[in-house]
Amino acid sequence: MKALLIDFSPFMPPVTPISIGYLGAALKGHGHEAEVLGLGSTSRFSPDAFRTRLQALSPDLVGFVTYQRNIFQVKALAALVKQAVPGAAVIMGGPQTPFLPDRALDGLPHVDFLCRGEGEAVILSLAEAVASGLDGSAVPGTTSRAPGGEYVTGPAVTPARDLDTHPSPWLTDILDPAAMDEAILLTSRGCPFRCAFCYTPTAFGGNVQAHSVDRVLEDIAYVVRRGSGRLWFADPNFSYKESRVVKILEGIARRTLKVEMWIETRADMVNRELLALMKRAGVTLVAMGLESASSEVFPHLDKNLDPDRIRMAVDRAFEAGLDVELFSQFALPHERFQDAMATLKFVKDAGVKIRGNSNAQQMQIYHGSRIAEDPNRFGVKPLRDVFEPYLSIGTEFETEWMTRDEIDRVKRAWRAESLDGGKRVVS
Repeated sequence: MKALLIDFSPFMPPVTPISIGYLGAALKGHGHEAEVLGLGSTSRFSPDAFRTRLQALSPDLVGFVTYQRNIFQVKALAALVKQAVPGAAVIMGGPQTPFLPDRALDGLPHVDFLCRGEGEAVILSLAEAVASGLDGSAVPGTTSRAPGGEYVTGPAVTPARDLDTHPSPWLTDILDPAAMDEAILLTSRGCPFRCAFCYTPTAFGGNVQAHSVDRVLEDIAYVVRRGSGRLWFADPNFSYKESRVVKILEGIARRTLKVEMWIETRADMVNRELLALMKRAGVTLVAMGLESASSEVFPHLDKNLDPDRIRMAVDRAFEAGLDVELFSQFALPHERFQDAMATLKFVKDAGVKIRGNSNAQQMQIYHGSRIAEDPNRFGVKPLRDVFEPYLSIGTEFETEWMTRDEIDRVKRAWRAESLDGGKRVVS
């Protein structure tokens, strides 16, 4: 069985397709052929070239990493797949896909399956079904259309307790670090916190899956040996367990690996000693979530982290010689215009440069978050009554506390202070 897995980032250069890299490694480990294709705004791409590539490869299965920001491009690419290889099965996955309503398939006529669980388990169950000949029965971990037109959802797949169960996309040569300016790695998945705006708690049930320290160091050493040494870690909370991250950082330092690392964590998960070790191991930038600096706002986000603690972590990171990014949002529940401007002032006063991920963005409401489940409870007022079934509210809203005009004014204020014109790394 041959699979083509595609990550398309239409508004930024292609990034390491780490999520489908894991899927490709899983397929390869079970005897299937898998090719991973990362596309972005700088890719040389045309519909004709895509059709030609599809026809040459003739995949049995095509998978797309899908976000709200690229859903329309994915729809178009899925149509091209069906034109070029009519018999190929098309599956759509990504962070929000497990939470889409079944009727999302009504608006996605060229998508056969929605991924409803951990990607590795789902892709393997679907590959087995494709190899055996799809008979219209429910495939574990997916929702599809039955022959009669109704939706059918297969039994849930069981996620791995130990991430080492999944083979490495690097060590299996699914991904090639030599072809990348910066490599994205992942040492853990999930988050134990329950922030109201985030889908991750729902997706992982408040649990964290992690690779062993040895596996992480093996991946890093391989990527550094073959690549640039610039590493970007996709963990929601890189230092969620201090004893573990200390072993990883000490292992990097002990091996004298020449790296430049970007990591994301919470402000209450760092201290002076850990930040100093990060610097010694090669971390250059620490990103932390602020969201809002207003006491009228942050208590309602269930982040359980106050701005004073965040400012302390920022100061200590600077003392350690690290750069800092702060993620912040506006148009949050209970946030008024002056609260949003207080957050901008906080970031400036903290000495954090407003560029990259420190460019604030409007809160984006996606399927899977508690705000998306009950917008009215959080004071969200959608700007239209009906959305396509595969779309969530996104940024098409105002709130009880901020009008659309005020939201736009906040956006302009941040852009006026930005050192890079509001460009950011999407994370």
